[in-house]
Amino acid sequence: MAVPPPPAKAAAAPGPVSNVPEWSVGDLASALKRTLEDAFGHVRLRGEISGFRGQHSSGHAYFSLKDGSARIDAVVWKGTFNRLRQRPQEGLEVVATGRITTFPGKSSYQIVIETLEPAGIGAWMALLEERKRVLAAEGLFAAERKRPIPYLPRVVGVVTSPTGAVIRDILHRLEDRFARPVLVWPVRVQGEGAAEEIAAAIRGFNALAPGGAIARPDVLIVARGGGSIEDLWAFNEECVVRAAADSTIPLISAVGHETDTTLIDFVSDRRAPTPTGAAEMAVPVRADLVAEVSDLARRQREAVQRRLDRERSDLRALVRAMPDVDAFLAAKRQRLDLAEARLGPALAGNARVFRLRVSRLVERFARHPPTLALAQARGRVARISDRPGAALRHDMARKGEGLSYLGRRLVIAREGTVSRARAEQVRSRDRLDALQTRLVRAGVRLTERRADRLAGLSGLLGSLSYRAVLARGYALVRDSDGRAIRAAAQIAPHMTLEFTDGFVEVVPRDAPADGASPTGEATTPPKTARKRTPQKKTAPTTAARTAQPPDVPAPAARQGSLFDL
Repeated sequence: MAVPPPPAKAAAAPGPVSNVPEWSVGDLASALKRTLEDAFGHVRLRGEISGFRGQHSSGHAYFSLKDGSARIDAVVWKGTFNRLRQRPQEGLEVVATGRITTFPGKSSYQIVIETLEPAGIGAWMALLEERKRVLAAEGLFAAERKRPIPYLPRVVGVVTSPTGAVIRDILHRLEDRFARPVLVWPVRVQGEGAAEEIAAAIRGFNALAPGGAIARPDVLIVARGGGSIEDLWAFNEECVVRAAADSTIPLISAVGHETDTTLIDFVSDRRAPTPTGAAEMAVPVRADLVAEVSDLARRQREAVQRRLDRERSDLRALVRAMPDVDAFLAAKRQRLDLAEARLGPALAGNARVFRLRVSRLVERFARHPPTLALAQARGRVARISDRPGAALRHDMARKGEGLSYLGRRLVIAREGTVSRARAEQVRSRDRLDALQTRLVRAGVRLTERRADRLAGLSGLLGSLSYRAVLARGYALVRDSDGRAIRAAAQIAPHMTLEFTDGFVEVVPRDAPADGASPTGEATTPPKTARKRTPQKKTAPTTAARTAQPPDVPAPAARQGSLFDL
């Protein structure tokens, strides 16, 4: 890119005459900054993060990106840093997107990062990116290589598996839109040997002669259903990509779903998101085409008729407005006569003017011959012939002194930088040892505190658990839904007793009130129940019996056992 000229205010330096413009330091730095930002306005850079120490007090982040052979400064502004999905980490390999710019205060260039993403991709993706880079460098993905798809192909060629759902979807969509003859070249679309079969199919279609026994397709569709990167790898093979690039027949790639991308998509003339979409790109809709042709024919007839009517009307108006021939030519004849009368005197006057001009030129030539001007020019050249050599020698001597001075300053600056770097390395090593010691001590203290807290919580859980009560000889009564029974009024026909070592299903002896047994069979009340007469003193209720302590046995002569187990 051309560097803009220096501003007009830069005055020429005194000394020998030179045609090299003079710059100020600020103007040169600004020009370099504009040139670099225009040439590298948007780049993606891969490298390892180095020198990251967190955000600066201003909120910005400064570090470097390096690889095995080079290093570049990087900066992330505060607003961008808060939006990054991947925060910078020391030693992390990343792909940074941003723009290249310069920092005039240090005469250095840097990348201003806008997005950051990790570069840890697997072997498949690494191989895919490398192959994509090589093929792109050869120009196989260039946009100027793309060819338009025929609007209405006579024959459609399809390269896909003959047993999958892809070919049925393509044939069904072609039949719905515009039925065209279809040639299917069956191939394997994954596995060993699939890439060679696909490449051979593409070259085979291109080898068909136009007008031969087998019709040559006007467009090719290479299709496959979705899958993982391993399933679609055949379409990333170099032989398939080169076969698609060498195809003289326009090619549509329809590999995988919308989010799947293979190398054949970059080299093909059109990429379809799905195989069905490829069929829609190959042919138009016949009904729409017929309707459009009919509409265009109708509009053409109406336009021609309107044009004829307008031209006929305009012709009639012109015929009516056209004047008589003699009246139309009268003014023209008069102008021609006047011009003819003025032509003779005008030619004579013009000749006199040019004759006078030629005589004056002859007189000037006689007074100032070319030989005199040539002699004067040779004298000037002889006078200034020695000046450029002296100026060149003086300039070379001056620049040699400047280079010697800069060399001495560079040696002194290098020694100072090396000593400061060594001192900083020693301080960093001491800080790292101290931090490691503190980390070990803090880890030991934290482990002890967590162990003590866990022991306390375990003891508290054991003391508060109801199973400790069951271990002392008590039982927990639950109904059929698993809810605890806390009163005699809540006794249900079916209950469960939970002991410390298991569960027991129980049924109260006098629980069923409708004469049905717990198993659902009809029973008759005991004879003693029918002979019982109302008394003031009744037998203890179930709630009363259950309220007795477990170590006090109930009187067997009065009520018997509590539950019939």
